Amino acid sequence: MTRILAFAAVVASSLGTFADEVSQPIKLFNGKDLTNFYTYLRGEGKNKDSKKVFTVQDGAIRVSGEVFGGFTTEKEFENYRLVVEFKWGEKTFPPREKATRDSGILLHCVGEDGAAGGVWMESIECQLIEGGTGDFILVGGKKKTPTMTAEVEFRKTGAGKQPYYKPGGKAVKFSGGRINWFARDPDWKDTLGFRGQKDVEKAVGEWNRLECICDGDKITNILNGVIVNHGTGASHTRGKILFQSEGAEVFFRRIDVLPLKK
Repeated sequence: MTRILAFAAVVASSLGTFADEVSQPIKLFNGKDLTNFYTYLRGEGKNKDSKKVFTVQDGAIRVSGEVFGGFTTEKEFENYRLVVEFKWGEKTFPPREKATRDSGILLHCVGEDGAAGGVWMESIECQLIEGGTGDFILVGGKKKTPTMTAEVEFRKTGAGKQPYYKPGGKAVKFSGGRINWFARDPDWKDTLGFRGQKDVEKAVGEWNRLECICDGDKITNILNGVIVNHGTGASHTRGKILFQSEGAEVFFRRIDVLPLKK
């Protein structure tokens, strides 16, 4: 029996942390500190933060953006509704000091820390960026890039034709790249303070509510009460959740993982 238990422990260790299917509300951010999370920064690694990129101020997590990286849940999750309240700060840093304020929520993170560009994890990203919050980005790791299907329409933009989420549109399987939220401005420019004509995101300094509903192989992004993007057939359906530091100051005052509504 001892040998069997030891073997089971080895197998469990090799498989990694099992995902928690959420049956009760989980308040991931307790309003005081980064309990439930660890940090990872380019050039420093895990739980080392010499420049204090991640702090808690007035009941919110402040991410300075000065160093690329993120704070990540210790546990993996599957089948849940993530509810986040965030706002942009004023500060920006090289190499994006004059570019759009940028961050992101990486869902279903698997594999090694830093596998994506030496900074992030293999995942499906719900983008946080001025003018593009709610976009999907399929973030590849060292050996694999996630795939997902979305109903889209290809529209002309300043950077060529791009896929935009459109309910009832052509179902396309993506194996990389970005899927724009439904009303992303076709004239979007990577310049600080960009605002699109139909942006759902609120102005800098105002709080936004973002929900990511992860239901099996489906992901739905809801920004300030509006469904802005939806994908199906996702190759990744479980994993950790990572919040990026990517050159712009951003604050998070609520991070809750809730059960799916029956």
